[in-house]
Amino acid sequence: MDAQTIKTREMRALSIAMAGSLFMGGAGVLAAIMSNSTAIMMDGLFSLIAFTSAFIGRKISQNVDAAPDRFRPLGYAADEAVFVTFRSLSLIGLILFACGSAVMNILNYIQGQAIPTLNYEPMLIYFVVISATCFGLWALHRHTYKKTGEVSEILKLESKAAAIDGFMTVATALGLGMIYAFGDGVLAPIAPIGDSIVVFFLCLVAVRQILRDLGGGMGELLGVTAQPEIIAKARRALRASVSDLPGDFVDMSVVKLGRTYTVSVYYNPKQAVTPEQIDSLNLAMIADVRKVLPGADVLLCISQYPRRWPEGLG
Repeated sequence: MDAQTIKTREMRALSIAMAGSLFMGGAGVLAAIMSNSTAIMMDGLFSLIAFTSAFIGRKISQNVDAAPDRFRPLGYAADEAVFVTFRSLSLIGLILFACGSAVMNILNYIQGQAIPTLNYEPMLIYFVVISATCFGLWALHRHTYKKTGEVSEILKLESKAAAIDGFMTVATALGLGMIYAFGDGVLAPIAPIGDSIVVFFLCLVAVRQILRDLGGGMGELLGVTAQPEIIAKARRALRASVSDLPGDFVDMSVVKLGRTYTVSVYYNPKQAVTPEQIDSLNLAMIADVRKVLPGADVLLCISQYPRRWPEGLG
């Protein structure tokens, strides 16, 4: 599949995500106002953040594979990692706000203040429609991610976010459903603050995955080495290029930035070589690595030393 087809499919999926997220966000805010539910309000705000991220992600996706230029000499791949990092930070901010609001409601209840009564009538339609929309978006993003070669960090994140949003909607429905069913029985002591308790536990569930995404995005921006299986793939792919080399294959490193992998190869030729020979070797390495890591680049370093200068040198 050519790059233009991949970009077209990615743009289409993100445009649909924007429309779906905007619909879910508006429906969540309206349903929250009608039902007096903080849990549903939180669900709607998650969707509005998803709309914003899909809009920004679409803009980033248009330029992420652009060639390096004088303004961005290292290219635009870092934009995806920045997107993942700041999206995670915005969700953490929302979770902290929702969790703080839930705790305040619980404390107010303990102190004897009146808590607004939940109106359950608008909830059923909301939960059914929004759950179906979330999992529909998840299926769309997952399908597009697979069809486009599993290279788009934006589609991967949006797919995961849609699934999490769907599960949170279902979990909210189950929690509020239990309050509705048993609010006059075994759950009567906590029924007035049941909505806040649901919000609190939703925050605990969501924050783990969001922190994992945040760590991944920040790790890429900091230049942390790629996963061991990726390094093993690159090493196996380079065997064809380096097996007959007269010199020594000194060292190799792999870093991931957005959808791009950069493989640094440290090679000591132990003989005189021409620029043409170095270029040919570098291009052969790039071709071999791209068979297992599409779009990867290889930086060939001619040196007798590995990635770090020996102590005391110079």
